[in-house]
Amino acid sequence: MPRIFAPLLSGATYARWLHLAIGWIFAAVVLMVYPGTYGFSLGGVVLRAVPADAALLVLVAMLPAMRRAEGVQARLLLMPEREEDIATEPARTWADRRRTAVWLVGRTALGTAVGILSVLVPAAAFDLLFRPEPRLPGGLELPAGEGTSWYPLAAPVLLFALGWLVVWAGRLQLAMAVRLLGPSPAERLAAAELRAERLLERNLLARELHDSIGHALTVTVIQAGAAREVGDAAFVAKALEVIEETGRKAMEDLERTLVLLRDTGEPGAARAPGTTPGAGDARERPGIEQLPGLFDTARSAGSPVEAWIDVPSGRLPGVLSREGYRIVQEGVTNALKYAPGEPISVRVTLRDDRLELRCANALGSSAASVRVTPRRGGKGLRGIRERAVLLGGEASAGAESGEWVLAVRVPLRLGA
Repeated sequence: MPRIFAPLLSGATYARWLHLAIGWIFAAVVLMVYPGTYGFSLGGVVLRAVPADAALLVLVAMLPAMRRAEGVQARLLLMPEREEDIATEPARTWADRRRTAVWLVGRTALGTAVGILSVLVPAAAFDLLFRPEPRLPGGLELPAGEGTSWYPLAAPVLLFALGWLVVWAGRLQLAMAVRLLGPSPAERLAAAELRAERLLERNLLARELHDSIGHALTVTVIQAGAAREVGDAAFVAKALEVIEETGRKAMEDLERTLVLLRDTGEPGAARAPGTTPGAGDARERPGIEQLPGLFDTARSAGSPVEAWIDVPSGRLPGVLSREGYRIVQEGVTNALKYAPGEPISVRVTLRDDRLELRCANALGSSAASVRVTPRRGGKGLRGIRERAVLLGGEASAGAESGEWVLAVRVPLRLGA
């Protein structure tokens, strides 16, 4: 029994009733202007009013902003389960305008029918309760006298039926709105592209934080452990200096990422045309030219680094320079983490219009068993592969002749 009455007590039902009433009010206002009701039969009024209403609604639907206004109103009053099922964009094509015209005519017709019944049915219920000669909607008189004691009992039934009529009319109105005001195929495609772009930006920001903070924490832990083991005052001072410098760089990377999030509100919003998603200011993000500082940090952590960087100045596109730095940083961080103290060799070269990155380190006895089988769920190597694929290249990592080798190849033409 409560399930029968629950829709009648729902706020959504009355909000949709208000939406229906707006269509009825529009039709009533137009009727007062033309043709009026004086001197016409009901059929004559309908015959003249319907074409006038329909023509006016179709004309108004040609305005692009009308689709937006109707979408906003439908979202507020019809209360769809998912707001995105009803578009709030202006009409951009003639198909959008046609659907808006059908919607306006349909909602006005349905609203008018429900509005008229919303007046006649309560009046009939009042007659059944209090008038000796009650009338039903439409002017049908009920017989008076004996056997009419059931009339008052029929009043709640009429009101109950009206309530469910409003419930079903509201649901029908919502279904019409989803069908006729829903996003067009072009809008659905644009929304899907926006979701994909936002996901890409979130992944990029996550990789940035993983690479930067992960490297800083690795260097900090190694330096702190070495300082505790050695106990030499000069070495401890040097370790603290490296820890401070590494922490400062990590804080700068974190602040840059937070600034990017604050400036855009959320990924995918308010970005200048032509910029790379999540790239921020290219001048603020480290590139290949900052690799010597990264190698110095690794050397101070106790791992010898031998590097060859053969990249002519100005030849490497900015996006490749920045992504290349992050890839090498992740390779060096992994070497420090899994093979501390072992020599690291890095080679960055341009060959046949292709950027090649190679980072290798000797596998120590403690590191071999760990590095040959990478950890499940590790984000470092997966992030490197994602960077390479997004740039149109490829990445590989594994043990080769007693070394752990990370190799990445990216074409210049796709990195530009």
